[in-house]
This record gives sequence, structure tokens and C-alpha cells, in this order.
Amino acid sequence: MPPAFAGASFEEFAVTELAERMHAALIARSIGARIVGCVARDAIEIDAREKPAKKADPPPPTDPPRPRGRPKKGEERPKEPTRLERQVTQNLNAMLAELSTVCDVGTKKNSKGYKTSWTGYKLHIDVADGQIPVCCLLTSASVHDSQVAIPLMTMTGQRIAYLYDIMDAAYDAAAIATHSRACGHVPLTDPNFRADTAAKTERDAEVRRRALIHLPDPTKLWYNFRTMVERINGRLKHEYGGRFVRVRGAIKVKSHLMFGMLALTVD
Repeated sequence: MPPAFAGASFEEFAVTELAERMHAALIARSIGARIVGCVARDAIEIDAREKPAKKADPPPPTDPPRPRGRPKKGEERPKEPTRLERQVTQNLNAMLAELSTVCDVGTKKNSKGYKTSWTGYKLHIDVADGQIPVCCLLTSASVHDSQVAIPLMTMTGQRIAYLYDIMDAAYDAAAIATHSRACGHVPLTDPNFRADTAAKTERDAEVRRRALIHLPDPTKLWYNFRTMVERINGRLKHEYGGRFVRVRGAIKVKSHLMFGMLALTVD
């Protein structure tokens, strides 16, 4: 096949979301009629062969400038809703429209606690029992994992019926947990204590007390299922082309990854 023809064909596959639609049909046919125990959620970094997009200049302010300093006693200043607060009231299309998909630079801490950076994108994945990828979303590398939790939850809920949302500490937010319960699920999230040292100390003491009387923590046992999404991340990168993205642009990058995800789901 001539390279130009192959390139045009892949571009058409990407624009029409062929791989995504095939994957959704496969999930509907395979597990769409079942009740799935749990869905594990995580994101994986995707290196790209393109330059990061330049940051756009902020739009000129339309509102009068906010007064500086602390508010006066009894004065309440209006607060803009956060993206998570907006997502709770939005439909899926509105949620996705607010998520950036341009190539940029992302930073995260690795397993040893050191910060690492990459240029490209981030693929957010929901994985069901049996290591079956159910749903994926591609965003800019700089988009925080928590910003994609509610859209992913909505998409996955449209494809399968499941019971537990299993997420790491990056997803520990009240809006995410509330939306999970509103969808009829049970959120199991690794707590992120941030600066609350007292709560962390109490949690560690409770873990020691349970270990002393050999009482297992059922929440922790369920949380152990989260490793299945990490295995999917590793297989996608090392066995199904996730490390070797040669196309440019979010639409083509997602199509490349989704063809690999489709093969991985079949496997």
C-alpha cells in the first residue's frame, strides 16, 4: 500500500473514531449485559513526537477587579465553581469540551517519589474485572487525573453496570465521591491527607490496631483490585504500541492508542 494512501486511510479512521466505536461495540457485546464487580481508574503518560503547544494568552477580564486583601468581617465574596463542581451538573459533551487535548508538558512523581516530566498526552483508562479496558479518554499531559474522573465515570456507566469505583489518592475529592454514590456506585479511594497530619496519624494507628487483632480491612482488600489497571497500562505501553507513537495531533494519537487498546481488550 502506498504511504500516502495508508496515511489518508489512517486519518479517516482517526476522524471517524473507528477504533473507539469498535471498542465500544466489543464491550457492549461482551460484558454490556452483566453486572461487573469493580472498575479501576488510572492514567498513563504518552510521549509524543511533537512540540508542546504554546500557552494561549488569558482573555481580558470582563468583571471589575477583585479587592485586594482579606474580606471584611461578615463579607462573603463570590467564588467561581471549580471544574469538578461544574461537571456534576454538566452533560458528557460539556465535560469533554472543557478538557484540554493539545500536546503539552506533564509532571508526576514516580514510585520512588522523584518528579518526572514528559511531553505529549495522558490516556485515562477505566478497567473492569478480568482486566478488561472499558473506556478511555485522551487529554493533555498537564490535565490532572481527578479532572477526568467524572467524565470517565459517566461514559463507563453508559456502557456497563458496575458496583465499585476504585481510585488512587489523586482522585480523592468530595465531588468525585458524591457523584460516584449518585450513580449507585461505592467509591473506594486511597485517602489523600494533604496537610491533615492528625487524620493520617489516626489512620495509621487504626491500621496497627487491626493488624494486632488480625482483623482484615475489607476496603483495603477491594482496593487491591486497582493493580489490574496498572497491568493494563504496562501492557499497552510495552506490548501494544503505547511507547511508539509516530503520529501527531490528539485525534491521531488517540486512534493509534485505541487500535492497541482494541487488540488488548480482545486478548
